[in-house]
Amino acid sequence: MRYNGVGTLVRVLIVEDEPTLSRQLSHALGGAGYATDAAADGDRADFLVRTESYDAIVLDLGLPHVDGLTLLAAWRSAGIATPILVLTARSSWHEKVQGIDGGADDYMAKPFRIEEVLARLRALIRRASGHTQALLIAGPVALDPRNGRVTLQDEAVKLTSHEFRVLAYLMHHQDRVVSGGELVEHIYAQDSDRESNTVEVFIGRLRRKLGASFIRTVRGMGYQISP
Repeated sequence: MRYNGVGTLVRVLIVEDEPTLSRQLSHALGGAGYATDAAADGDRADFLVRTESYDAIVLDLGLPHVDGLTLLAAWRSAGIATPILVLTARSSWHEKVQGIDGGADDYMAKPFRIEEVLARLRALIRRASGHTQALLIAGPVALDPRNGRVTLQDEAVKLTSHEFRVLAYLMHHQDRVVSGGELVEHIYAQDSDRESNTVEVFIGRLRRKLGASFIRTVRGMGYQISP
């Protein structure tokens, strides 16, 4: 059995002013296992990026109020290093150069295929967390972000969507302790009910499915995949 989703990222902000396209992206990314928020203009996007935590941003350049290139420059100047995938109708080479030089990590011209958007997002988060291989491995546990499959000693493990998000985030950040608050910020969309004690529930379920010692609690700090 496997979790019915393929997202490696946990939480993504979609900045797109075209309502139909924004809904399509939100639906596709949500179906792939991502928690998503959406912003239809530059002001709203800027507010969310500065007040919420995201694993990646999908950004259109032609936005009302504040354009995408201005947002890029402002975020990077403020030290916001979240991976950014630019989606835009502007396809000329000099505009692509402007986007990359302005701080974008990748660039796709419209129209595009959602499968490619998902693949590029997976690649961005791998690089941002220091992983070069698509398959994430921690001891006897392997997580394949491309198909949402988790195995324990080569046997498939069935996870709920939130269990998968918690595990994926911890496995992407195996080199450090992750606080419960950070997990809450990254596994829920902005309009969800965020209760910190639910993280303990998901951690407990993962331990039952993957082994009691697989995720260790660092008292007063948070959780970490056992070295």
